[in-house]
Amino acid sequence: MRPAGPGGPPSAPKPPRDTKALALKGGGLVAIAVVSALLWWLIRHEPEPAPVADPPSKSGQFQYTLVEGPQVTTDCASKAYGDTKKFFTDTPCTRLSRALYTTETGGKKALVSVVLVTMPGEVTATQLKALTDKDGTGNVSDLVRDGTFKDQGAPKISGQDAAYDSHVTGPEVAIVLAGFYDKQKDKPVLEKIATDALRLSGDLRR
Repeated sequence: MRPAGPGGPPSAPKPPRDTKALALKGGGLVAIAVVSALLWWLIRHEPEPAPVADPPSKSGQFQYTLVEGPQVTTDCASKAYGDTKKFFTDTPCTRLSRALYTTETGGKKALVSVVLVTMPGEVTATQLKALTDKDGTGNVSDLVRDGTFKDQGAPKISGQDAAYDSHVTGPEVAIVLAGFYDKQKDKPVLEKIATDALRLSGDLRR
């Protein structure tokens, strides 16, 4: 016991400092700070997701009127030509639906062929799209080419003046061809029509 100070009783001894507890507390605060900083860095540097091809939009720029079809078959080879016919002979499809639409814009009328091909799987669907995307490899016959649609003045939409677009969704391949009536020309607008009409392929699933 410490001796009493002058004029008073002896003072109580000070409790010893718990240096171990203080060290643990300080270490905990440091750990929290490190974890917080790490989380903040991860949030700021989170990699952006890889881009995914957008499916055709359900609402579009142009309005369409159905004028022929849909015609449905499982014999794609008989409804195709060129290398595409040979492809279907070696790799049969499971379903083919074809239709024709018209649309008007800026005083010009266009005829639009929409085809939906269902293949056995995504791989063969991708192969079909890659084939028809090339020039000179044939295609699925549209309803004008095969003589089904007999409207007088209907343009040939499988020639050089036609616009083309396609899209793959799983085992399905949508193929669009479009051409103007009366030999009118506006390729940029026609290409927009072809791309916009891809959304009509959804109606051919029925």
